[in-house]
Amino acid sequence: MNVEVHNILGFRHIPKECINYISKYMTTQYKADVRRATEEAMVFLNKNIQHSSDNLDAWIFDVDDTLLSTVPYYENNNACGEEMPVLLETWMKEAKAPAVEYMVELFHKIKGRGFKILLISSRKEHLTGVTIDNLMKAGYYGWDQLKLRCPADDNYSIKEYKAKQRKKFKEEGYRLCGNIGDQWSSLNGDHYAIRSFKLPNPMYYEA
Repeated sequence: MNVEVHNILGFRHIPKECINYISKYMTTQYKADVRRATEEAMVFLNKNIQHSSDNLDAWIFDVDDTLLSTVPYYENNNACGEEMPVLLETWMKEAKAPAVEYMVELFHKIKGRGFKILLISSRKEHLTGVTIDNLMKAGYYGWDQLKLRCPADDNYSIKEYKAKQRKKFKEEGYRLCGNIGDQWSSLNGDHYAIRSFKLPNPMYYEA
């Protein structure tokens, strides 16, 4: 919490004093919290959204720790609160990230309702191929657009970059009915969706 409200600055890896707390949470409560978020997303869809006839209703998903889990990476490389011996990008290139539990089901339920699926990731653009490969291996397919950061996006914070992508989607005519991500930077900012859903992530924080 103190990281998310900026009481702790320069957060780069899990502090040693937090390891036990995070480990306990990830092995006990985490899955239940993800499941509750997906249930609430479906309640929102069932009660509040009526499809338009132009087929431009859309739902945004983040990628890392929303669709694909980096938990195995942090388990293997950050268990002691030290600097990671293997770069996250190197691990991503292996395209072995598993799906976040319950998210494949939610993804396909929303897609099955006729929503356009728009993916926005803070990954670098040169990881597009391995990201597509990993998503499909994990059970995700049939999305409409996948946005990764190009070199010009390095001038923006993650929050600004994702807001910029949402603006582009709106300019293309999409109605952003929902947005789900594990970081506030994926949800906050301009051009937000009608409803946003935050997944838990105690492992890192992206502003």
